[in-house]
Amino acid sequence: MSYVRRFRHQSCPGALTMIKMPSSVSQTFDEQEDFETAFRAEGCHGLVVTGRGQFRAQLTQIALHFLRLSAAEEQLARVAFMAVPGDMVLLTFPIGSEALPICGGLGAQAGEIMTISPGEQVHARTDGLSRWGAIMLPVIELIQYASALTGAPFTVPLAVQCWRPPRAAGRQLRRLHGAASGMAVKRPKILLNAKAARGLAQQLIHTIVECLVLGSTNTATLSGRRHQDIMVGFERLLQAQPDRDMCMTEICAALDVSERRLRNLCAEHLGMGPIGYDRLRRMSLVRSIFLWRDRDTASVSEVARLYGFRQAGRFSANYRALFGETPSATLRRRAGSRQWSRRSQQKRHRR
Repeated sequence: MSYVRRFRHQSCPGALTMIKMPSSVSQTFDEQEDFETAFRAEGCHGLVVTGRGQFRAQLTQIALHFLRLSAAEEQLARVAFMAVPGDMVLLTFPIGSEALPICGGLGAQAGEIMTISPGEQVHARTDGLSRWGAIMLPVIELIQYASALTGAPFTVPLAVQCWRPPRAAGRQLRRLHGAASGMAVKRPKILLNAKAARGLAQQLIHTIVECLVLGSTNTATLSGRRHQDIMVGFERLLQAQPDRDMCMTEICAALDVSERRLRNLCAEHLGMGPIGYDRLRRMSLVRSIFLWRDRDTASVSEVARLYGFRQAGRFSANYRALFGETPSATLRRRAGSRQWSRRSQQKRHRR
């Protein structure tokens, strides 16, 4: 049964710009599906684990005035398809010495931060152990604060960009983010104080503006924009037909791109080829069915065939190599979870 540990405080549903009270939640996961569900608040619209072994991840999320902060530690390599809301900017950076997820084929170096523009869709991949922090804030707030602090018009960063902020500003950003994340886990009641939360939020956005205004950045190119559009089209194509095992020729024809270009872009953005990514994506969907849907009347081979895996023996071997257990073991674990849940409900009813 999945183990999810939660420390939850003062729920705040709704858009970030409507946040009136601070909130925080810190969770530890051993199932990809649980982590993906929580990760949606940061704009994740799909998660494919590419590393082999037992899944482990920790995620802390904080709603702080008009900011949303998150901090994560992930053990396995994965690819997340991210979609930033049209009125928000996402800023992310590595925590400690671990690597930052590679977004849109770009990787941040030590001391750098990365911005993803409003409405941007991008693949974010890790190649192993990763610890990262992120801050999502409304575009209007960023523009207003930047203009007030600098006395000049501020242009919102476009596409995906890496920044090298002044050293002191970069350290301050990480210090403030780390302090908020630490309080969310160890002293969450401090964050529920509206005055303290507002003060911390103002310090953070002041530091963000300093990092962006005084920092240096690369410039997005037209070819980079085109490449990103191809990768978004590729993801949307797979999402539209999640149970189909499409061949390379069919994919390239739908995207109007050569096989060589698609292979190169997938290697850059996903760390693997398009067919391999599609196979892992469909295998993750099958596992989700085994874990979370009532499939007592369907066999492993029947579910596998529904998602394009026609050779049951090869599918089971690949499934075990990727997830560390056989498909039947996943089903038994899920069945045991359902029985435990029914017994618990019966006991509560008798009481």
